[in-house]
This record gives sequence, structure tokens and C-alpha cells, in this order.
Amino acid sequence: MKKQFAYLGYILVAASAFLVGRCTFSPEKPISEHSGTHDHGAEPEEIWTCSMHPQIRQNAPGDCPICGMDLILADQSSGGEGVLVKMGEAARALAEVETTEVERNLPEISIRLVGSLSLDETKVRSISARFPARIEELFVNYTGIRVQQGDHLASIYSPELLSAQRELLLAYERESDGTFVEAARRKLRRWGLEEDQIDEIRTRGESDRFELRAPMGGVVTMKHVKEGDYLQEGSVLFEIADYSHLWLMLDAYESDLPWLRIGQKVAFSVDSYGEERFEGRVSFISPELDPATRSASVRINVENSDGRLKPGMFATGYAKAMITEEGGVFSPELAGKWISPMHPEVVKDEPGNCDVCGMALVPASELGYTDEAAVSAPILIPASAVLWTGERSVVYVETGTGPERNYEGREITIGSRVGDSFIALDGIAEGERVVARGAFKIDSSLQIQAKPSMMSMDTPHEHSSDSEMPMAESLLGSEQLEAILDTYLELQDALASDDLALAKSAVSELQEIAVDSGSLAASLGGLAAAEDLESMRRPYFDDLSALVIDSLESNSESLDRSLWRMHCPMVYSDRGADWIQGNDQLRNPFFGASMLTCGEVVRDYGND
Repeated sequence: MKKQFAYLGYILVAASAFLVGRCTFSPEKPISEHSGTHDHGAEPEEIWTCSMHPQIRQNAPGDCPICGMDLILADQSSGGEGVLVKMGEAARALAEVETTEVERNLPEISIRLVGSLSLDETKVRSISARFPARIEELFVNYTGIRVQQGDHLASIYSPELLSAQRELLLAYERESDGTFVEAARRKLRRWGLEEDQIDEIRTRGESDRFELRAPMGGVVTMKHVKEGDYLQEGSVLFEIADYSHLWLMLDAYESDLPWLRIGQKVAFSVDSYGEERFEGRVSFISPELDPATRSASVRINVENSDGRLKPGMFATGYAKAMITEEGGVFSPELAGKWISPMHPEVVKDEPGNCDVCGMALVPASELGYTDEAAVSAPILIPASAVLWTGERSVVYVETGTGPERNYEGREITIGSRVGDSFIALDGIAEGERVVARGAFKIDSSLQIQAKPSMMSMDTPHEHSSDSEMPMAESLLGSEQLEAILDTYLELQDALASDDLALAKSAVSELQEIAVDSGSLAASLGGLAAAEDLESMRRPYFDDLSALVIDSLESNSESLDRSLWRMHCPMVYSDRGADWIQGNDQLRNPFFGASMLTCGEVVRDYGND
């Protein structure tokens, strides 16, 4: 009985959509206009189709072989390759059509990265014995002591050091300033004695005790000796780490790597200090991806002179990049600057050497930044304007300014997604107006009337030998959406858990609930036929999720539950993929356990 009521409800929804389409798109006006030769003297053959399944096309009336609905007479005024829709003010208001002007602008992309703080490897030093000795006294006898450069660490005794002192004194007796003196002093310097200690030997005479000093400031992190230990040459006594400079090691997804450059500023936060932002610069980008996580390591140099940041703290980083028409990265801050590739915090207006390591500075362009003179702004279109068929990107372009306006379906080529926009590479010009909201409704209404739509057209590269139209895509009504949501969420969780049996069970339940067809049936049919998790995930679960999301967007006002829209940029390299969850604890259905938490929350439907 429940299935019968659901079936009846879906038929009523389809009938309502059909009536809206008939009112919205006047049958007296052609939906599309095409050039070509027509025989006006011949009576066109009648084609009968199903409003629920426009792929059904027969030359006589009857019942739909899929759902049993009465066939309707298909509109014969359209043909060819393009789609042109005419809409008046009332129709536009009913379809909630909103347009926006296509413009050129330098978009700024924000990249979210996660990772943790660690010691700067260049700021860690081992203190080792440079000659055989015995530890007479330890001044630093436990780890964690903070020392300054020159502080004493231990007192040692060494017969070899006594001999070296005598050699120095004999050299001074022979000549006060000559080759033998310099050779003796150089030997002591190589053993770690500082100049004042060498001078003290001359004034004081030889001593059987030698004071070992700290060569740098920091914290003693390791102690390998005790008083009375005998040391061989090369034995490690202590390790000292300087915490005033740290590294932030972040993981960057493959899709984010094109926008990262050495020298780029990265702001980050840690849980200990809430929303307070710290800053650093990118100093290294790994040339390899981790095969398990499909991410690359990015190293950030961080100043920590106040010692507030600690190695091991988890951090969330945010990098920003301005994207040019050619897909390059432009930084106004670094335009015309010279940067140290080893220490990117060193930035100068003119060529020179690094203040830290002495390396030659390089122009910002050598690190991958676009020169200011070569910067060109790309054409941007709202991401909401693009309809993705799986093979083509489609938009509806508005023409005319009067009460009645035309909407031309047009295939375009898009580049990278930048925030809420796509970079348009071909098919649309600056200044044109595109449908930013309502494009799916325009296309779906065409399909419900069994008229050609941009979403159901064959691609120029593939021509079907079958006389049937490709299966059309239409939005789910609020009742139909509510009916499948719980089971959809069960399917999402099963895929995230890598549970094939549970996923198959959820698909079967969806097929029982969703007696409607169209794109929903196509996705469910593909899911049911899939033999493994990977085949279920891409493309069928992605198709189903896209339909659910688009339907949610259309029915968000009537939604009485909290749902979260997630996005993972790793699913498809050019656009990623989205899905819906019933909670905000991200569980990726496209990768399962291998990358369970890959992605981020992009919308909270219950709290918008």
C-alpha cells in the first residue's frame, strides 16, 4: 500500500511539472530555431512520447512501456543542434530565473591545508666529542634545559688536548706570530675551542680541564653521557634544538598543487589559540605524491620567537592565490621582487644575496609567479550556471532586454573551479548574461515536454544509432526527495564504510521506493548493475548525489531537517565531487577507508 501511495504521489508531481512547463513555455512559440531546408508541403509525422520518460518515442498513441502513463504528442517544432527558449516575465518569475553578467576578473582562490608543526631540521645540532676524553663534570645533567650560545655544558679531561696545548705554547716560544702558531691555533679551533679559550691557554698555561660550550642557543633535547664516561672521537654528548623557528608540514591535495608556489604566504591557526592567525611562507613543495593519500607535502617556514607554538600541534592552513587566464599564479606582493629560494622570507627589491645563507636571490618569475606585464584576467562564470552532463558543460545565455527574453542553450569549455566560479575557456564572451539560477528548471521543463534540451542532446562526437533520445534528467520534487533521503544516506555511509553488501541493499531499497524514472532510474540502474564499490562510486553515486543536491537546492525552503553538503577535490581532478550527509562528521563515500576524511563541509542546509 505504501508503494502504491508513493507511486501515485510521483505521478502527481510529474503531472504538475508538465503543467508548469506547458504554462511556462508557450506552445505557440518555437522552443528552438534552426536553419535548414524543410518540406513545408509534407505533413510531419506525429511522434508520441511519455512526459516521464522522453526517451520513449512512438508513431502512435498508447501507454508508456515503462510506467504505463498515457503518451502525449511530442512538439515537432524543434530540431537540429541548438536550443532556444522564450520566456516572459511571469514565466521567469515562476521558474525563479536569475541571470548574471559574465566578466573578466582575477579570481582569488583559497586553499585549505591541514598538517602539524615540527622542528626546523636546520635548527637542530648534535654536540659530539672531537677528540678522546673523559667527562669530569656535567653542568647540563638533564634534558629540557634551555641554554644560550656559549653556556658551559661539561668539563672534560683529555690527554690529547693537553698535547695540543703544549704544541701551541712551544710555537709561541719559537715565534710569536708565524706558521707554527697558526697551525697550532687552527688545530684547536677544529676541536671546537673558541678564540678566547685559545688565547687563555697562552696567558694561563696548559690545563688538564677543558670546558665544553654550547655552540648555539636552544633547548637540550637529548643527553647521551653521564659523569665519568669515557668518550671516543665522534661520540655524541648532547642534542640542542632551537625552537624559535619551526616548520609547518601541510598536506596539499593533487588538485591544489597548481596554485602553490615557493614564497607564498600561508596563514594558519592551531586549536590552542582559537581563531588567532599565524603566518609563514612556503619553502618547499614535495616533487612526489603520497600514493596512499594522493597528497604532497608542503613545508612552511614559521617564526616562533615567543615560543608559543609547539612541535606536534595540529594546524589548519589557508593559502590564497590569484589565478590568471592562462592558469598561472599572480602575487601583487611579489611582483618584480627577488626571493631567496632557500629562505623565502628574504624578499628584496633588487638582485643580491640571501641574508641567511648567502645564496643568490632569484626573480619571482623563476619560482612560478606570473610577471605583472603578462597578467590577463580570465572570463568567470558562476559555478551554479554550469550544467554538467557527464561529458559536456552547458549554460543558458540570456538575450534581449524586453519583457520577453530568449535563453540560448550553449555548450562551453570550462577550466578550473575558483571558489564559486569556473574559468571559461571557450564558448562564451565577456558581457553576455548567463542564467545563474534556474537553468536546471529551464532544461528540465523542456525534457518533461519531450522537447530537445541541452542535457539530453547527443555530443558532436557520439551519434546514437538508436532512434530513442538519451535518458533525460529532471529535478526531484520535495515529496520524492524526502522519500529517498534516508536510504540515500544509508548508501552514502555504506560506501564510506567499504561495505558492498550494505550498499547493494540500500540501492535495492531505493529502487523499490523510487518508482519514478528519468535520471534517478539511470543512476539507480547503474548502481544496481555495478559489481564492485569503485564502479558504484564513479559515476553512478556521483550522478545520484548531483541529482539529490540539485533537488535540495530547489527545495531548500521546504527542508525540515539538517543536512550537510561535502566536497572532495580528489574525486575528479577538474572539479572534485559533492555528496550529502546527515551529520557534519565527514566520511568520504568515494574513497572509503583509504581517504575517509578527505574533503570539507561546503554547506549546512539546516542552519543557512
